[in-house]
Amino acid sequence: MPKKRRSGGKTGSRKGHYSQVQCSKCGRMVPRSKAKAVTQRVSLVDGRMYAELKKTGTIIQTPSKKKYYCISCAVHSHQISQRNKDLRKG
Repeated sequence: MPKKRRSGGKTGSRKGHYSQVQCSKCGRMVPRSKAKAVTQRVSLVDGRMYAELKKTGTIIQTPSKKKYYCISCAVHSHQISQRNKDLRKG
């Protein structure tokens, strides 16, 4: 049977087993090497308060939140895009 991808759809080294992470959208368990990781900045202050604090010169920390998506949810939510038909194999 022909192999579609040399990497098997995974990233990273060939260490064998990767830990499973849960998709943030559908809840499916996916290997960490196969999931798409997206980091988002989370604002702890609302917009009006942020502008007021910025005027006074306050430094506002914005922590980042990491989300993992399975491939189907990443494509559906436009985090990644499909390749063109001429670039796809098979």
